[in-house]
Amino acid sequence: MKFIDLASLIFSNLGRRKGRVALTAVGVIIGTASVVVLVSLAMGLQRNATSQLYGIGELTQIQVYPLYQETMKADGSPNFTPISDQTLAELAAIDGVEFVVPRDYLMGGTIMQYNKLEGYSNQIGIGVDDLSSLGYTAAQGVTALERGTVVIGTQVAKNFYDPRPRPGAEPIEPPDLFGQTIKMTLIKYDSDGNEIRKTVQLRVAGVLTETSGESDWSMYMRLDEMTNWNEWFMNKRINRNKDGYNQVIVKAADVDKTVDIVDQITEMGFSAYTPQSYIEGINSFYVILQIGFGGIGAISLFVAAIGIANTMAMAILERTREIGLMKAVGATNRQIMTIFLGEASGIGLIGGIGGVILGWSAGKIVNVLGQVYLASQIAQETMGSSPTISVYTPPWLLLFTLVFSTLIGLISGIYPALNAATMPPITALKYE
Repeated sequence: MKFIDLASLIFSNLGRRKGRVALTAVGVIIGTASVVVLVSLAMGLQRNATSQLYGIGELTQIQVYPLYQETMKADGSPNFTPISDQTLAELAAIDGVEFVVPRDYLMGGTIMQYNKLEGYSNQIGIGVDDLSSLGYTAAQGVTALERGTVVIGTQVAKNFYDPRPRPGAEPIEPPDLFGQTIKMTLIKYDSDGNEIRKTVQLRVAGVLTETSGESDWSMYMRLDEMTNWNEWFMNKRINRNKDGYNQVIVKAADVDKTVDIVDQITEMGFSAYTPQSYIEGINSFYVILQIGFGGIGAISLFVAAIGIANTMAMAILERTREIGLMKAVGATNRQIMTIFLGEASGIGLIGGIGGVILGWSAGKIVNVLGQVYLASQIAQETMGSSPTISVYTPPWLLLFTLVFSTLIGLISGIYPALNAATMPPITALKYE
């Protein structure tokens, strides 16, 4: 029997019992729609949760710090393994590392001044000539770092204030610092407690594009300049082989290798952090949630499977004489079994198509209602981010549930189909 003839016969048989098939398929529709909606909800929650973490740092960047021990050295100094120049070479040699960049911070007090305003920021010396190598772009000016210049984040200007405001005066507007010169005063104290100051002039050569991360509140400058200022604070030259670097950025070539590189750096005796570790942990949680939600929806499908088995069992009883006639004219047990398995699978397929359409539509409705609700909350309460999608249905999920529902129908029809295939022809023909 050709496949086209078999398919035509199967759907013709299903059409003879439209009411019973429709009622049985309703159970499959509900089960399939439940799987689609629940798994889509879990996937939507996962996408929302992970998307909010992309602002905490570049996922391919790893922050490396010296790992300080609880015990101190004999001279009372901290016990740690410094991140030396040799360490930088070892980190760069790790498979999957694109480049390594040292960073440093000021080791003393500072006062930033612009005209009559004073301010503060996160001041970072970084060992690159251009911040574009770290993925930063300039909203104004350039990202290149030259001596006597700095590149700042978009929020740095908001940290400037009037140190002597008039009573009742309105808060000042953040100044436009691009192209302006900021006076930075370095402050330290000698052994007698006397204050010593040093003033440097820094021109703002660029303002970075907003990233919702560290860079927005930071002021970047050349590492060698930062090193000179720290040596002034400490009254000694900094030996990188002994003192090391305060922090190093390790850039992975591929985000999938980031966590593995972190593990290797940790084994070298350093502290390493990457936002990708948090995202992988969140993804693992939501995968379990998806399996749980999918299992809840699958319960409805298994209940529907009992209905399919019952429908097929009743169909065999009603068509016993028909089975006997088919065998009498030469139909084999395999052909009889194929017909009834095809009918059971057809019920699963029809229910699966209806369930996929219903589940996908329900997800769209939930998204629309959710966006309307969130938009109204933002409008009434405060300015916030735009509404996000709470239900996400990937195409593969629709295909999977359709195949799964068809497979459930096939499995449900195995026992009734075996009964039909093994029924003796004479007994079937005598059945009233």
